[in-house]
Amino acid sequence: MTKASGIANANFGTSAAWFDYDRDGKLDLFVANYVQWTPKGDLWCSLDGATKSYCTPESYKGTRSKLFHNLGNGRFEDVSARAGFDNTSKSLGVTVLDYNGDGWPDLFVANDTQPNKLYRNNRNGTFTEEGMQAGVAFGEDGVARGAMGADAGDYDRSGRPHLLVGNFSNQMLGLYHNEGNGLFVDEAPSSAVGRASLLSLAFGVFFFDYDLDGYPDIFAANGHIEEEIGRVQPKVQYKEPPLLFHNLGGRRFEPVGPAMGAAFNRAVVARGAAYADYDRDGDLDLLVSTNHGPAYLFRNDGGNRNHWLSVRLVGRKSNRDGIGAVVRLSSASGKQWNMVRSGSSYCSQSDLALTFGLGADPQATALEIEWPSGVKQRFSNVPANQFLTIDEMGGI
Repeated sequence: MTKASGIANANFGTSAAWFDYDRDGKLDLFVANYVQWTPKGDLWCSLDGATKSYCTPESYKGTRSKLFHNLGNGRFEDVSARAGFDNTSKSLGVTVLDYNGDGWPDLFVANDTQPNKLYRNNRNGTFTEEGMQAGVAFGEDGVARGAMGADAGDYDRSGRPHLLVGNFSNQMLGLYHNEGNGLFVDEAPSSAVGRASLLSLAFGVFFFDYDLDGYPDIFAANGHIEEEIGRVQPKVQYKEPPLLFHNLGGRRFEPVGPAMGAAFNRAVVARGAAYADYDRDGDLDLLVSTNHGPAYLFRNDGGNRNHWLSVRLVGRKSNRDGIGAVVRLSSASGKQWNMVRSGSSYCSQSDLALTFGLGADPQATALEIEWPSGVKQRFSNVPANQFLTIDEMGGI
């Protein structure tokens, strides 16, 4: 259907995301594009002067990412330039977030060795790029990092989405806290997240609540791009174990990966990563893909010792998957929220159902849904430990 749909992207496509940027009820498509590369135009680079290796991104010219507007009836049009996506970058990750809380979806795009981009939705079909002003374009030292995957989530229950970015080795993860005034501050350098991730090269990254205590934790799938990197940098390895950070609350995290067992800590060359509750026991499981190797499916055992709710939305006026809908939950221990979104991580797609950890709380005292169409729903005293499907018109 690709050609017939009007989606034409003869580029080095990487991550992608569906989102209804103009709120007309139809999902539009953003495709992140990397560099100008062809097999015929491949460059020969070497770490040791004898063996072919990957060239650095600086060796290739960047290209433009694409935004395809959904016209309905299975047809799309390329509105990239008109919408404001006409600048050249080297994009590898994309996450959808409403960082200014105006109800319209914005985009964060992670770029490799070039400034990251934060596109504010102008609510008229166009976007304004504000990465520099917002403080997410560069690392703390003012240098563009080798950014790969990205995700957004409210890890401190501030009511605002924050950003997580996977970066190159010797650069640490980016953990940008949304200050609520249009500015972000990278909290990784002053936290355990930065210290533990400094030597890793992170591709797939995301927030997810693995122990269902109500606070989003951090996962990072790691692996270098150069097989012989250990010969040049002895502290950096080609195969790397993943990182898992437990959210302690109060904007604090601790590394807990080593306690997750030998299988979890196997050193691999990881790339994509996604989460879903594949065994339907309430807690979130992990799927990780590797370069020149198998995929690994990690079953979460014991995460469901705490209470939880899984919420899957079915849109009617809004798009069928409810992408862009915001779900707010109140329970005895506090308030949480999340937005149904596509994209995030790196070249991956996680489950669209929203899983809320409730800790020891036996129920959600209130569950509210704000649909992209403007429809609002509220449900009271919803018992924990169940899979809910909520229809935009029919309710639970």
